[in-house]
Parts: sequence; C-alpha cells; structure tokens
Amino acid sequence: MPHVTYEDIRNWDELDPARHPFAWDETEDARLRSLVRAWVPPVLSGMAGWWQGERWCESQVDAVLRERYGTWAWGWSWSYRDGGPIGNWVSGPSSVTTPDETAARVVAALREWREWLERTAQRFAELAPPPDASPEDRSWHLERACVRLVTHALDSGADNAWRGQTSIVLSWFLTSTGMDRAEAAQAVENAIGGRFKSWVPERTLIESVGDDLAVGLTGHAPYQDHRERAALEELHDRY
Repeated sequence: MPHVTYEDIRNWDELDPARHPFAWDETEDARLRSLVRAWVPPVLSGMAGWWQGERWCESQVDAVLRERYGTWAWGWSWSYRDGGPIGNWVSGPSSVTTPDETAARVVAALREWREWLERTAQRFAELAPPPDASPEDRSWHLERACVRLVTHALDSGADNAWRGQTSIVLSWFLTSTGMDRAEAAQAVENAIGGRFKSWVPERTLIESVGDDLAVGLTGHAPYQDHRERAALEELHDRY
C-alpha cells in the first residue's frame, strides 16, 4: 500500500464517514483479529533489536486496514502522544505484544478512530453556517465553530501536539462547507499564526482566533451580542 500523504490527511472527502460506509459485526471483528494476528512476530525484537519487528508489524497492520477499509482508516494509530485522538494504540514498540493482545488493541483503535470521525462529522453538520446566511451571520457561525472545534481537539486527550490536530480539524470543517482545501488551510494558518503553544490556551485566546478566522473569511466581525442566539449557543455547548 502507498503511504498516506499530507494531502490525503488534509482531504476531508477521504475521511468523511458519510462517503465511506463502515459495516461492523462479530464476523468482521473475528476476521480482522485473524488478519492482525498473522502479522505479529513470534519473537519480538524489543529494545535490543530497536523494536524493528514491532515497527514492521505496525506498518503491515496499517496496510491491511487501509486496503480493507479505505484511506479513512489511516488514523487508527494517530495516538494522543502524537496529537491525535487515539488512546487504544500508542506505537508499535509500545502496543505490539502477543498476537491476541495486539489484535484486540488494533480493533479497539480502529473503532475508536471511526467513532471519533463520526462525532467530528456530526459537529461539522451542527456548526456549519446555513447556505443562505448573510456575511454577518456567516461570520458569527464561523467564529462559534472555530471556538468549539478547538475545544473538540483539546477534549480528544491529545498531548502537546494537539495544535496540529486543531489545524487539521478546522481545515476539514471549512472544506466540508465547500471551501477549497488550499484556501481553507491558508485561512486557518492566518487565524492561528503560531499563537497556540504547547499549553492549553485560555478561552480568550481561542475566541480571538475564532474572531480572526471569521473576519478573514467574511470581512465582517462576528456579532458581539449573542442574546438573540442564546438557544443555539446552548445547543452547541451541550456537546
């Protein structure tokens, strides 16, 4: 299987659960576990062997998953230690053990990734500006979406590399609304501009980034008085 490229990762169409059905049952669970067990080395390399066997196993499993399910499955190993949302898999050296344990971790990580993608897609649908929104209304929706999606990335459990996840998720959101990928990536970069450091940002900084993203895309500042939108605010904050 060819390596997943940076462009593949940035392309929401390759990941959108609505475009890539995923059927799961006991038969599929057993089949995947069997496929994974076949790639676990009988003797692990360990530290003395620089974990070559474990890394090789991880790469083979990755190829199996992407060939079986599609490009969207690439994130099964995007561990929280690397800024991703996955807690069931850390790395080949840390997660490859016995065939049964390794297979169980792979299945759990794949399903965790799929569920996270589905939650992310649901958030995109909830936060998207209406197609007929005025520039002022669109600005408000974009600012609110940015704030909530940054929080979505922070809540995924990622370590210090969460900043990369934030950038990717915001770009996905903008392209899900019909924006060109290059334009979306540039808009996110212009809004964030290195302002997120390794620590968890304060709410005021997150809201400032949301303001800048909205103004940069619409030319209009978001509404400052949200009282007329209190019900929608409450709905979004509930998740």
